[in-house]
Amino acid sequence: MQTLKQKHRPFCFSVKGQVKMLRLALTVTSMAFFIIAQAPEPYIVITGFEVAVIFFFIILYMLRLDRLIDCLFWPLLDIINSMVTAIFMIIISVLALIPETTTFIVLGGLFSL
Repeated sequence: MQTLKQKHRPFCFSVKGQVKMLRLALTVTSMAFFIIAQAPEPYIVITGFEVAVIFFFIILYMLRLDRLIDCLFWPLLDIINSMVTAIFMIIISVLALIPETTTFIVLGGLFSL
């Protein structure tokens, strides 16, 4: 009986990688709209922070550092990060969409939502 070896799949081509790349693209687009519209600084800072954290996780998984640093449970850290990101981005989106604002701030709020 042959043993089946698990084939190594690069992170960029996995479903998890594609979702993270899409999340990064949407957050960068949201930040770009906030910058173009000269939105209040907290909108830009929080979306910039989220871009940096998402980029950190992508680099971490691409370099397979989650396999080297085994003292942390990376899936749990990733889930906690996703929940915190969702809460921050929902707050920013709602705050951007409530007042009378420019078209770019509304687009930034929709992309971050």
